[in-house]
Amino acid sequence: MNMQISTTQGHLNWDDMRFFLEVARARTASGAARRLGVDYTTVARRIRALEQSLGAMLFEKSRTAGFVLTVEGQRLVGHAESLESTLLVACEQVFGTTGGHAGHLRIGCTEAFGSCFIAAQMSHFLEHYPHISADILPVPHFVNLSRREADIAITLERPERGPYVCSRLCDFRLRLYATPEYLANHPPIGCREDLAGHPFVTYVEDLAFSFKLLYLSDLMLGAHSRLRSTSVVAQYHAALEGRALAILPCFLAGPDPRLCEVLPDQVEVTRQFWLYYCEDLRNLKRITLVADYLRSCAKLNRPLLMGESHEMAYLPSI
Repeated sequence: MNMQISTTQGHLNWDDMRFFLEVARARTASGAARRLGVDYTTVARRIRALEQSLGAMLFEKSRTAGFVLTVEGQRLVGHAESLESTLLVACEQVFGTTGGHAGHLRIGCTEAFGSCFIAAQMSHFLEHYPHISADILPVPHFVNLSRREADIAITLERPERGPYVCSRLCDFRLRLYATPEYLANHPPIGCREDLAGHPFVTYVEDLAFSFKLLYLSDLMLGAHSRLRSTSVVAQYHAALEGRALAILPCFLAGPDPRLCEVLPDQVEVTRQFWLYYCEDLRNLKRITLVADYLRSCAKLNRPLLMGESHEMAYLPSI
């Protein structure tokens, strides 16, 4: 869409504004170029054209921080994002032929939940909506919605501030797991006190992206851990080797017959997942459609998420 707006300095091209937003989000021209599918020189040329149209410098270049927004650039970002959202909604409502059931979106989520639950559920969703496509980003860190790293975020913590539409997606449980071989070759475990001296695999505390992940020391003071990882999936695979215990999500470890629950009535952690997206996307049908679908999937799969079942369920109809 090539839209121009007259300013006192000349014509403001919406395409230039789109390039500005990508540079602001990526913080590098090369990163913006990759996301836009163009080369570096095209991005640089568009940014210069926008700055000339506005008569203001929007970025300062830094060797360490990349493209840093100036005060004028910071002021422009909010307006540009509002314009972007308005155009997206307009295209969906005016030019769309599928009742808003079309377009692309990204879902940023925690690593295990994204890999084991969201990806499976979304594959069924997309079968019913052939004009919608989705990227699933299961990463062991928070995604930044303000930089449009994702359209929908699923995290362990509710955002404290920001213009978000936010809801509690579900509760889920974690329990202590080990292989039968580990239990057979190590001292018996009949109570929590017996865990002293057993090795654990757990998180790297100073690199954990959320304090909600630091449950081992709360459950077992002085727990012994020589193998740590920022990835819960890595911890899961380490536990499968039969040389350590691990506290893992029930939806990840429960369905695996190679792992056994250890002291399920004494070692148990409950956490929550929160789903949210930017307020300015609430009128995009595909966003609200996917958000409502995931809430329904989580409600249906409460037994799996809470460790009461090992079977994943799917909605009978969408």
